Amino acid sequence: MNAIFLRKVVLRGLGLFIAVNLVFASLPPRVGDVSLYNRIFPGRMRFPYGENPSESYNLSLFDLDAMFASHVISDGTKPANEYRVVLIGDSALWGWLLRPEETLAGQLDAAGQTTCDGQKVHVYNLGYPEISLTKDLLILDQAMRYQPDLVIWLVTLKAFLVDKQLTLPFVTHNSARVDSLITRFDLPLDPAAPDLVRPGFWDRFLLSQRRPLADLARLQLYGILWAATGTDQVYPADYQHVRMDFEADATFDGMQPPILDESTLALPLLEASLRMAGETPVILVNEPILISSGKNSDIRYNSYYPHWAYDQYRQMLAEKAAAGGWNYLDVWNLVPASEFTNTPFHMTPQGESLLAAQVKLAIQHHVCP
Repeated sequence: MNAIFLRKVVLRGLGLFIAVNLVFASLPPRVGDVSLYNRIFPGRMRFPYGENPSESYNLSLFDLDAMFASHVISDGTKPANEYRVVLIGDSALWGWLLRPEETLAGQLDAAGQTTCDGQKVHVYNLGYPEISLTKDLLILDQAMRYQPDLVIWLVTLKAFLVDKQLTLPFVTHNSARVDSLITRFDLPLDPAAPDLVRPGFWDRFLLSQRRPLADLARLQLYGILWAATGTDQVYPADYQHVRMDFEADATFDGMQPPILDESTLALPLLEASLRMAGETPVILVNEPILISSGKNSDIRYNSYYPHWAYDQYRQMLAEKAAAGGWNYLDVWNLVPASEFTNTPFHMTPQGESLLAAQVKLAIQHHVCP
């Protein structure tokens, strides 16, 4: 009798386990919408990203729903008296080595701008530390659900490289969203790219989702420490400063001078962003880079960009912006070399303030001409 009862319990338990997994696998993967942020503890000022969670109280994940749910932009409905500005970009915007209030978004938000009709300008940092236009479009697509009044998109040459669009982890782990962008905006990207991660049916089972679910749970737990300390990254006492001297090498991403082939740049993705934003204005900003005066600086501006490639990129971007009537701001040489930290893009708080002053003027032109 006990053996029969035990067998029934095991079989029923196994059946329930299979049923739960089948239901979980068949439902849309929207677990990330469930969040304690903006409810139990405050939303984060920037997206989750971290390489040392125990010290930064932060971690990296690829779930856009979870990223937005943890962000302060998800804190209830948009107030009627708010003019909402969202900033899209890479790690320079996210604010590597900067505290949230020192970032471009933090400084702009603290400026206290208002529109001509009295709305308060509120600026949101939606940067993420990968350099890719496709990554930015994925974030912008989700950001449009939050009713921005103005989009500011900070870009740099490396973000345009066609052969890098579908290779970065954030993009490769959001293949279904990439497919949607390709279809909706006719993007010149290959949905069959081998780097795109394509989970099978069995990969969506609860058992196979242990790591993503564990990351979501850990992100909620780190919210307690984020709320208590305001810390979301490690701030080392010392770090390796950006290089100022270079080899006599004029190559860029394997390309040789003198001509930068336009086909190597994903310029059509800029036009897609304007269609995605619809009636919402977009300001495209070519972000500041380090301009070295060290060894072989007559060949290279910095370790990323030789003169010939970067100069042609700027010319192409300016021509595209003029032809398309885009709102375009080129501040590539705005910040002195002394105000860069560990890369040719990451800046000190003072460097960010120089950029903030220019972007503030661009915002003012839209909110109160």
